[in-house]
Amino acid sequence: MSLERAVRAKIAGKRNPEMDKEAQEWIEAILGEKFPGGQAYEDVLKDGQVLCNLINKLSPNAVAKINSSGGQFKFMENINNFQKALKEYGVPDIDVFQTVDLYEKKDIANVTNTIFALGRATYKHADFKGPFLGPKPADECKRDFSEEQLKAGQTIVGLQAGSNKGATQAGQNLGAGRKILLGK
Repeated sequence: MSLERAVRAKIAGKRNPEMDKEAQEWIEAILGEKFPGGQAYEDVLKDGQVLCNLINKLSPNAVAKINSSGGQFKFMENINNFQKALKEYGVPDIDVFQTVDLYEKKDIANVTNTIFALGRATYKHADFKGPFLGPKPADECKRDFSEEQLKAGQTIVGLQAGSNKGATQAGQNLGAGRKILLGK
């Protein structure tokens, strides 16, 4: 098998059809319209129009101009505008797919992961009431300890510090012992 085919197989192996379906249903719920029948998930997203409409629903006027015609460069511009709007909305840069991942269908799993990252980012916007996609990100839980509590914690030797209160493995026998035969 050629290297290129092996790489494609590895990328295709990362793809989870259930996640694709969940992302598609979330997009449809936000936009209020179904994807066209008979078209694959990635084909509907490929021109970037659906993605731009999605981010505009979440953050009005995030993408000012959505190109509906004009060829591949205009559609790639849609995708780039969507990516820029994602970062402004609060999606971490590391979670954003590259344009070729979608337009050339190189890594659709990464595109789906970006949509999930957008779904997680919606939790951080109080004005958004749902539906949500993915788990809610953890909030900071800052704790303030008094000096007395901190000093009390220094006197405790935890089990991770090397003490296991006298427990040993002496006498423990799991199955038959190992027999070493010499000279045969």
